[in-house]
Parts: sequence; C-alpha cells; structure tokens
Amino acid sequence: MHSGHRASSLATDGDPTLLDIDDARFLLTRIGFAPDNAELLQYAGLTRAQAVDKILASARGEAITPPPEWLFDAIPTRAERNAWTPDQRREQQKLLGARYELLRAWWVREMLNTASPLTERMTLFWHSHFTSGQDKVQYPQLMARQNLLLRQHALGNLGELLHDVAKDPAMLLYLDGASNRKGKPNENFAREVMELFTLGEGHYTQRDVAEAARAYTGWSLDPDTQVYVWRANQHDDGEKTVLGQTGAFDGDQVLDILLARPETATFVTTKLWREFISDTPDPERIEPIATRFRASGYDIKVALHGLFLSDAFWSDDNRGVLVKSPVEFVIGALRAFDVGYDDTAPFAAQIRALGQNLFYPPNVKGWPGGASWINSSTLLARKQFVEQLFRATEGAGAPRMNGAASAEAAKRVASGAAPALAASRTSPPLQRVMARTGQGGVRFDIANWLAHYNTSPAAKPGLSIELQLQHAVLPFTPVDAIATDSTASAYLEALLMDPAYQLK
Repeated sequence: MHSGHRASSLATDGDPTLLDIDDARFLLTRIGFAPDNAELLQYAGLTRAQAVDKILASARGEAITPPPEWLFDAIPTRAERNAWTPDQRREQQKLLGARYELLRAWWVREMLNTASPLTERMTLFWHSHFTSGQDKVQYPQLMARQNLLLRQHALGNLGELLHDVAKDPAMLLYLDGASNRKGKPNENFAREVMELFTLGEGHYTQRDVAEAARAYTGWSLDPDTQVYVWRANQHDDGEKTVLGQTGAFDGDQVLDILLARPETATFVTTKLWREFISDTPDPERIEPIATRFRASGYDIKVALHGLFLSDAFWSDDNRGVLVKSPVEFVIGALRAFDVGYDDTAPFAAQIRALGQNLFYPPNVKGWPGGASWINSSTLLARKQFVEQLFRATEGAGAPRMNGAASAEAAKRVASGAAPALAASRTSPPLQRVMARTGQGGVRFDIANWLAHYNTSPAAKPGLSIELQLQHAVLPFTPVDAIATDSTASAYLEALLMDPAYQLK
C-alpha cells in the first residue's frame, strides 16, 4: 500500500545510526501518541538505543492529573442501599453514570498532559488485557482504583501486576471471583487467567481450569465496603493438580505456576508485538525477546526494550501498517497540533463514538483492535473530527492551558463542576459541544503550527513545504490526490482526511 517516502537506514540492533525527525516521529507515535514539535526535537539526533532508553527511563508510575475527589469515597453499605427509596435509587444510578463520564474525562486529560505517553499507552494496553468494565463494576471508584493499579505496574513487573490485579475488587466483580467458594467453584477467572492473561488458548485443559478454580476459592469482597477479603472458611484447601503439578495450592501459588511457564512470556510478548510492531507476529523473532523477559523475572521494560530495538520494529515494511486506535487518533491529533481546550469530556465522548469507550470494553477479551477499528461509520466519524478541528481554528487566539490552569480545570472536572455533555446523539460529540459554547473552548492555532514549516494558512505551499507537511502527519505518501492549488490550511486538512492518516 505504501510507496515509502521514508529513507530510513537498514540499521541493526547495535548500529549507532542517529534518528532523523521522521524516525523520531515514527518512534514516538508508535509507542505513545503523535508528538508535537517540541517532543520531536528531544529525540532527533539520538541513537535508537539512546532514544528507547530515554523513554523507558522517564516512564512514570502515577498520573500527574489530580484524580477525582470521590475516588476514595466509601461505597454505600448494604443497609444504606436497602433503605433507599425508588427515587434515591434512580438518583444514585445517575450519579454513578455521571462519575463514570468524569472518570473518562480525567483519563483523557492525563493522556493529553502526560510527559510519559508510553505509560498511558501501557495502562490502556493492560486495561484491554486484564479487562474489567462498567457493565459489571457498578462503582466507578473501583474502576478508577484499578486504573491507578494498572498505571503503577504498567512498566513494572508482570508477576506483581498479575497477583495484584487478580485480587483487585473490580476484577473480582467482573469475573465473578467474589462468588467463588469451596464446594461451589466459579471457573470464570480460572479460565480467563489462563486463556487471556497468561498462557493463551491451547496450553491448558478444562481439568486445569476446574482445579485452579478451587485454588482461588476464599478470595472475596466485603459486601459493605467492596474491598478484598480473604475468607479461609470458603477456601478449598485440598490437593489440586494444575498443569501437571500437584499440591494443596492456593490462588497465588497457581498464579506462580502460570508465570513459570514459557508460554506465558511468549503469549504476552506476542501481544505486545501486535500492539507495537505489526498484526503478523514473527515467532522466531519473538522467542529470544520472550526468553529474556522470563529470565528477567518478568520485567516489562525488558520486553519493551527488546521489541523497540528489534529490526522488525524499525523495518520500512512495518511502518504505516497498524491502525490508530480511537484513543491514539484523538489524543494524537490534539497533542500533535497543540490544540487548546477547556473540557476533556467531549474528547472522551468522541473516543467512545469511534468505538473505544474507556472503562467499558466490549467483552472479557477487551478491544479486538487492528482493522476492526475502521468501518464506514467510524471512518466518517474520524473525518468529522478532523473537520471540527479545522473549524476550531477561529477560536485559536486563546492560549493553551497548562500548568496551574490545567490542574485547576482538572479539579473542576474531578469535582463534577465541569459542564455535562449534551444528551443529544445526533451530531458528533465535539461538534455538539462547539455548537453549544461557541468553540467549546477548543482552539487549534493553525497559523502558529504552520509557521514551523515557513508557511501560513492562506499561503499556497510549494512542493518542498508540501513534502514537509506530508512527513509531519502521514506514515507514507498520501493515497488520494490533493488539489495542486490548495492553500496550506486546505492541504493540511486534505492530508488528515487521507486514508494514510488512520495508520501509524
């Protein structure tokens, strides 16, 4: 599909080839979100190894955006819930729904402001790997706490993450672990932890699932506080045989049995390959990376280091072959073009309209990703988002929020003081908000952005500037022809409408 306007070298893992601007943009887009010019300049001129080391070393384990104030609110007890009137129940449901929307807006703000985009990409990766969602987790504070847990371990240790998320209240609710008790085992978690979290299909039997389910009995939730509790009287302490090993295992011991299997390292590394390199994993190239991953005791950075410095990652054949997820598409555009904004709720709604409702994956397998992100409906919605962005150029005079202003706005969002989304679903989310509030606080200073390329919105760019703009936003040359007499503004909009803009 691509005619390859990239002139990247055929460097090997140890080759000290320096990154040019195109290489830096490719790296930062692939493992984070599309970068702005300031981010690019930090990486151009580094070797591949220096760039990857810099990104991994600067990865954070916590959000910079203040979390919603209700994050640690107590959950209503059974007695309190039982005393509610029907009206109070309805009000509670509305409150929980509104808080889920605020939670999405909070995460979007973090993705927009983070200095560690890889952390957010990996938090999102684990959210789709260790899936939990709003459909079975009633209280948004539980999903918010799981999000903090995933971020804390996002580039840490897979074993620690697996053990912690297995006892996470949102996970215990989502996969019915809280109802798993001696004599009446629930196999949902036992099955999914093997099929989706560790070994992958075909590497365990139904007997393994049934025996492992017995090991997880006793992991429960306090019905009033919804915190994890260990109930020894509900635990089956008899002998179990899991993957050929026999003992009076508890749940943590079974998780360690799964982690000891080479299939686990291979399965997770392959999934990371699909996330960051291509939809066609290469087992021969994956195996040495998976072996190092397992030998490190499951240090996630070891796996990422191996993938990001592999020949396959940098190969021309693998550039422009992955579809941007809705999160990457929206967040990447807003970051790359330094778009100003007041409220992030419309962006969260836009991401949902494109098929990725944060904190509400479609099922236990998470989002399928890849080509499934694009259909006639979502492609049209993506193009409408670009059109709305260009309409927001009129409001570009206002400065982009950052620092204290952004933190203050984040507090407003977290407390519920930010404006609620319009209920109408007849027009795209960003368009509804812009229509209701003038430009809705969305500001794209296109003149300032184009000035980096020595042109202005109304100017007609020459071939040299057109090529620079192509390199700045597309992974390869445009698929569609663009009118030769376009202004720089129209030319840029045409590039963002091109099918190539959907790829990375």
